Amino acid sequence: MIDRDERAMSITVTHVLTIGITTILIATLLTSAGGLLDTETERSADRSLETIGERIAGEIESVDRIAADGDAEHVNVTAEHPKTVANAGYRVELRENCDTALLDGTDCLKLTASNGDVDVYVPVVTEELPLEPGSSAHGGTIEIYVTDADRIAIRGVNR
Repeated sequence: MIDRDERAMSITVTHVLTIGITTILIATLLTSAGGLLDTETERSADRSLETIGERIAGEIESVDRIAADGDAEHVNVTAEHPKTVANAGYRVELRENCDTALLDGTDCLKLTASNGDVDVYVPVVTEELPLEPGSSAHGGTIEIYVTDADRIAIRGVNR
């Protein structure tokens, strides 16, 4: 008669199963946490770009009012804005007749994160001077000025 001790096999199988299940659970948790972090980073970038866009839109509207009151050619506003949002640079572009669902036909700013995941459109209302479409700047210090053609434009300022 052969005497078998099956407990050793049972202990080995139990350890292998425990390690396997633990590994699967940890991998699932890390994957889920990574997805959540990406979502929160994107949401943070979206909110930050929207806030920056609203500030720039207000500054553009101020330039428009100042130009209406005086000599438009000498109106120039330089404003400091964050260089990055959610650890990524961004670009601001002036656009006429934005083609988004909410801003159809309205002038706007398009803010784009450099990682390409987030685009934000902010409406701009000017009474006196039109925008210079395609005028753009990277995040940071931005100059808002009136061109020789009496249009409002933006450009980046290196400091």
